[in-house]
Amino acid sequence: MFTSFFYLLRARGVPVSLDEWMTLMEALKQGLHGMTLMGFYSTCRAVLVKSEARYDDFDGAFLEFFGEIAKNTRELPPELLGWLNGPELEALDHLEQFQRLMEQNGLSMEEVLKRFEERLKDQDAEHNGGSKWIGRYGFSPFGNNGRRLGGIRVGGQSRNRSAFLVASERRFRDFRQDNTLDIRQFQMAFRRLRQLSVQAEPDRTELDVDATIRETGENAGRLKVVYQRPRKNSIKVLLLMDSGGSMDYYAGLCSQLFQAAERSNTFKDLKVYYFHNCIYERLHLEPTLFDIGEDTESVLSNLDSEYRVIVVGDAMMAPEELYYPKYDWRARRYGKQAGIEYLEQLKNRYPHIIWLNPQPRAELHSYWATTYDELAKIFDMYDLTVDGLERGIERLLVRY
Repeated sequence: MFTSFFYLLRARGVPVSLDEWMTLMEALKQGLHGMTLMGFYSTCRAVLVKSEARYDDFDGAFLEFFGEIAKNTRELPPELLGWLNGPELEALDHLEQFQRLMEQNGLSMEEVLKRFEERLKDQDAEHNGGSKWIGRYGFSPFGNNGRRLGGIRVGGQSRNRSAFLVASERRFRDFRQDNTLDIRQFQMAFRRLRQLSVQAEPDRTELDVDATIRETGENAGRLKVVYQRPRKNSIKVLLLMDSGGSMDYYAGLCSQLFQAAERSNTFKDLKVYYFHNCIYERLHLEPTLFDIGEDTESVLSNLDSEYRVIVVGDAMMAPEELYYPKYDWRARRYGKQAGIEYLEQLKNRYPHIIWLNPQPRAELHSYWATTYDELAKIFDMYDLTVDGLERGIERLLVRY
């Protein structure tokens, strides 16, 4: 049953093995799918898809094979999306409307969803600046560019990042290789650094399983144990993380990266420091940046050039923060040199260094793109995504 679905999955880039397919057949035989289409979908994906990067390939093949499911999907009316993606209007700003906003903040998620379904059925025209219909620049929980915190964003671009649900067309990029990471994916990427581990010179005291099996087979089945030299963990990592300000939105993601690095048994040594926007005279030990921290030049002199350095930050700041010394409010004086000089010192000190950026580059000629472009000239910069991290780790693996 569904044999053609098996071949379709493989044709669409989902690497399904025969063993996995037989496991799926056994799961269906035992009724683990609950005799429902969604249960079947979930069971198939759990058994057949080994990486989140293949979710969209699987979804596309599933919809192609079980075409009837498309008739049951609920698409937003194209007219509605057209109303919500029209030219910009001047936002209203009246005290009375702010009072109405505060009164609406008591809606629960269930009530918002129920009212959204009602508006979809009843709305037949464009509405802007109001508090009831799906529109823009108003106080309704539905639409975009409004003053209502929370609710459902429909069309448009995220401004305040407060919507609990985004309703628009299905985007087949949510689980692809350019998706942002979770802690498991961080850990898998860090494991690749184990390739840098070198074998120590001492006696061969560690069992070589593969060689033992091979030699035993070639010895007519008579056991022949083979030993190898133990692998010495030589990987040292320096992790520098931007904290606060525009990076607050990525605090969860950076926390996952930190936890993955700290839990990893891959590294001989791991040093973690924090900074805000740019590296200056001191690097901090806490993400709150309230501690005194350590002198940057001391850190660079004490950590040898064998460290693999990973800088995490959005590279977006006022140009003055990059090109001029920072004012130290504790000491009531300016720093010794500009941030860009410290960054160049960092680059010159460590040949194996990458910059991971959770934020896409700002629009062309944007004010915030100035520092982004300047830092991209100094560092090999990668997106903080699955693809970006993999390419960054490959860069760290290069031997000089």
